[in-house]
Amino acid sequence: MALFKKKPKTEEPMDLDAVMKKFDRESNVRIWEGKPRFAVNCALAAFSLFCMYVTLFTSWLEELRLTTFVAWIVLLGFLVFPAKKGQQKTNYIPWYDIVMMVLGTGAFLYFSVNAVSIIQQGSNLAWYQIVIGIVGILTLGEVCRRSVGLPILIVAGCFLAYALIWGLSNPSFLRRLNYSVRYLFYSKEGIFSTPINVCSKFIVVFIIFGAFLERTGIADFFINISNAAVGGFSGGPAKVAVVVSAMEGMVSGSSVANTVGSGSVTIPLMKKTGYEPEFAAAAEASASTGGQIMPPIMGAAAFLMADYVQIPYSQIVLKAILPAVLYFAGIFISVHLEAKKMGLRGLRREELPKIRPLLKQVYLLLPLVVLIYLVSTSTKSIQYAAAIAIVVAVVVSLFNKGNRITPKRLLEALAAGGQGTITVAAACGIAGIIAGTITMTGLANMLINGIVALAGNKTIIALFLTMLCCIVLGMGVPTTANYCIMAATCAPILIRMGVPAVAAHFFVFYFGIVADLTPPVALASYAGAAIAQGNPMKTALVSTKLAIGAFIVPYAFALNPAMLLVDTNLAEVILITITSLVGIFGVSAGLEGYVFRKMPWFLRATSAVGGILLIYPGLVTDTMGIVLVGGSMAVQYITSRKVFVPAD
Repeated sequence: MALFKKKPKTEEPMDLDAVMKKFDRESNVRIWEGKPRFAVNCALAAFSLFCMYVTLFTSWLEELRLTTFVAWIVLLGFLVFPAKKGQQKTNYIPWYDIVMMVLGTGAFLYFSVNAVSIIQQGSNLAWYQIVIGIVGILTLGEVCRRSVGLPILIVAGCFLAYALIWGLSNPSFLRRLNYSVRYLFYSKEGIFSTPINVCSKFIVVFIIFGAFLERTGIADFFINISNAAVGGFSGGPAKVAVVVSAMEGMVSGSSVANTVGSGSVTIPLMKKTGYEPEFAAAAEASASTGGQIMPPIMGAAAFLMADYVQIPYSQIVLKAILPAVLYFAGIFISVHLEAKKMGLRGLRREELPKIRPLLKQVYLLLPLVVLIYLVSTSTKSIQYAAAIAIVVAVVVSLFNKGNRITPKRLLEALAAGGQGTITVAAACGIAGIIAGTITMTGLANMLINGIVALAGNKTIIALFLTMLCCIVLGMGVPTTANYCIMAATCAPILIRMGVPAVAAHFFVFYFGIVADLTPPVALASYAGAAIAQGNPMKTALVSTKLAIGAFIVPYAFALNPAMLLVDTNLAEVILITITSLVGIFGVSAGLEGYVFRKMPWFLRATSAVGGILLIYPGLVTDTMGIVLVGGSMAVQYITSRKVFVPAD
């Protein structure tokens, strides 16, 4: 394909919308123009306002709140997302989409209107109520297919087939179907379980906050301040990509969106500096994927983790800091060593933004500062904290002439927040069906007992098998849904093996994320390759190498949770931070094969092994790691300084 041609003679400007539509399914939307567009935006904005009103000011019955929320998702899902990719007619929605939209929305609204009586009915449901439940499940599945993709539905379909054919003991198929619909649609164990509950209460408000923050111009500020800070150093544009992605990750958890957003600026600059297209794309993709593990907002799965583990979200954020720093430090070190190896320079002084004008824009960070303060001090609930941060973002925008949030942009921000919620909510709903089916059939216990028996008493084997499950499932399932499934299946396995609950959940969270980088389904890497016009598979492989911290750090905190601030103290945390950073340097140096000069294979191996030992907390491993990494660096330095004088 011309899109991935390695070294074209002439490079035309990349169509970023085309890249987003190719690799980000939620970017494939209907084309609405004129009055229909205004009407759809008003509907999306009304949904955002509804969500904020319900979560902030009401105490509705949970069944009423959740069914109404999903009814909105089905209604807007059919309005926004077409049945298939490709060229769309302007201002057009086919009749069959209208029928499905009405039937699906009606199914959930039926539950909303009759919530109290349905709860009182218990298991005595009429046949038409079963039909309504089936319609609701199928239409939500169709919205998920359109906005998220087919793989998650295949997973859900396999689990449902198992339940209906083998998993339930009743000999009558109709009774098994009746029980499944009642369990998955009319209870809080399926669609309306923890994932959709957390989405409607917490995630939606933060998605809306992200939409408002984006319109304050903070993304351009992040790029400019990163350029001013590190752009002039060796391989500056690649370092800018890492710093920008870490900053953007604080407010956005979408790997592909981050890659395309900041990559449209950083990838061409990296190529101009001298990086290979694949390395430039990989640096951006690996850094952008880290946005989902970067506090304070992280990915949507972090909110779910707080609910599953039953600890405050502020504690999840605090525990995520050190692993996230190690992840980004590994990428930063790798791009630095690659620049030194290739003799690359940074941007010229005249190409760098002036720092003084940028300092005048530091007020753009105020919404984030307010959010972090309110969340960390528990002054307000996290919903209220996000709502207050939204108000601050609007006020801040008034001081930025080019990015003021006018009434028109206010509508656009609310509409963008509503549209962004559809994908996450649809994935959460289907993830609830999957988790509910696993619980309903007792499959969770079977899986737990099977893997525990296979692993024996070896925790490392259970960790490895769990990693494989997360990566394989994550290849086609969004991070949020992946985490929900792993939290219901694999996390309990690790907990039974003696891993603390928070470490077990962080472990499956991390390995659900790296699927965006690892082949064969590495959407962030492929999006970066499209912008860089590089080879997509090679980009995915380089991304995996750069993101090596995401493969090592989870094992470290699973085997020794002190890295997650579990049962530790300040002195130990400082020691862990220092040794882990040196360890990440050792691993990155071993993989890059260069520090002061090109490293022979045995020094690369020594450095990498020493780095891994340092990342794992412990006196013995730290001592061995220091000896190995320090020794390999000393040999490198001495041999690089040695001057050979030719014999006379």
